[in-house]
Amino acid sequence: MPTTAAIHPTAIVDPRAVLGEGVEVGPYSVIGPDVRIGPGTRIGVHCVVEGNTILGAECQAFTGAVIGSIPQDLKYAGEKTELTIGDRNIFREYVTINPGTKGGGGKTVIGSDCLLMAYSHIAHDCLLGSHIIIANSTELAGHIEIEDGAVIGGLVGIHQFVRLGRLSITGGCSRVVQDIPPYSTCAGYPTQVFGLNNEGLRRAGVSAEAKDALHKAFRVLFHSGLSMSHATERVAQEITDCPEVAHLLEFIRQSKRGVSRA
Repeated sequence: MPTTAAIHPTAIVDPRAVLGEGVEVGPYSVIGPDVRIGPGTRIGVHCVVEGNTILGAECQAFTGAVIGSIPQDLKYAGEKTELTIGDRNIFREYVTINPGTKGGGGKTVIGSDCLLMAYSHIAHDCLLGSHIIIANSTELAGHIEIEDGAVIGGLVGIHQFVRLGRLSITGGCSRVVQDIPPYSTCAGYPTQVFGLNNEGLRRAGVSAEAKDALHKAFRVLFHSGLSMSHATERVAQEITDCPEVAHLLEFIRQSKRGVSRA
């Protein structure tokens, strides 16, 4: 451990852990032997970082966060798996994140610049992109994939193997049992598509032309009454020059659990 790490006297840091320059470890926190923490990351009070965990630079873990504890999966048999987390992520109070399992690919991954609010849980083998916001007490079961820029409200329950698309927004207290389409606004129990995430598209700098194309695609996909397979064929024929629409169609084609609809 570099001497530049600031470790509170009550913290327990295994001598085999690797801490980057300027890392701070707060009172009563515990850092395990296979943990690597990037420069400038701050670990708060009563936190635990354990397992085969890589935590990137300039992250913040607030009181009670538990990062890298073993999966809550009865099939887990102690195999060495991974948790890899990027840079500048914020983990608020009592966030919990589990590594992967042998049967699920062996790793949980979180990108960079994400905000996980208090009491949210990321289970084993989840794959999260960057710039994702997950609000308080939202629970992700195992094997979930979330694309860049997605926003999830509080008290949301997400079923195993579900995918949430790029720049989508899911309303609070929703039950997510099917894939959430990219660029969509969804909510409900179970979720339904209500339209485009216009504010998210604006913030991401999506062009007016792309937004118009997405509006046309959404009308066909979610309001035409066509089956999803016929709707995607029609959109592919009518809109051929928009990367955002192409991504939306490919996301739908790859769905295994089905896609939430209006």
